[in-house]
Amino acid sequence: MNNTNEIKHVFFDLDHTLWDFDKNSALAFSRVFKKHKIAIEIAPFLRVYEPINFNYWKDFREERVTKEQLRRGRLSDTFKTLKQEYTIDVIDALSESYIDELPVDNHLFDGAIDLLTYLAAKYELHIITNGFSEVQFLKLKNSKIDHFFKTVTTSEEVGKKKPNPLVFEKALSKAAAIPSQSIMIGDTFEADILGAQNVGMHTLFYNYRSERIPDTYALVNQLSEIKNHL
Repeated sequence: MNNTNEIKHVFFDLDHTLWDFDKNSALAFSRVFKKHKIAIEIAPFLRVYEPINFNYWKDFREERVTKEQLRRGRLSDTFKTLKQEYTIDVIDALSESYIDELPVDNHLFDGAIDLLTYLAAKYELHIITNGFSEVQFLKLKNSKIDHFFKTVTTSEEVGKKKPNPLVFEKALSKAAAIPSQSIMIGDTFEADILGAQNVGMHTLFYNYRSERIPDTYALVNQLSEIKNHL
């Protein structure tokens, strides 16, 4: 990351960056399984589901699967791995219930509110997300952080997904920002960091999964460390 003295706009990813997706997702699945009488323990389910879901999202970003294929496939593949069989109708019902339940709990990562309060006094804040619009706006509202952000750009409104440059260009345009005065903070190296870098933005990698990335990129392991950079 270059000199950040010129930064005026801070763009955040949402899931796995500010919003504690894994914690909220586990609580949502607990309610979904109870409602639909699915007799599977949550912990072993999630151990199988989470890497499958991660890979489906990668395929979705790269436009190898559709929204429907993502929502169906991540559940179908998980149940097959666990040697459980459910009809497509049941899979679809579980998927719909999960989407409804996901924004109900809205745990943020430790320090998120403190960080946003600190940054909002110095910069204009924005969201760029590949998540589905109807759910992302509910997450922001229900977690009571929507007021921090001047703009929210979703991949659905653009018709492309990060790291496609059109997503970042749309977000910059909505924010009336220029790349050299903007920084992207996110947890997915390819989508958030390389995507933002390719349009000339500064970047800061939130290393949520303790990944190894080239040492030429700035990173933080905790949200509170972002204050050392901005």
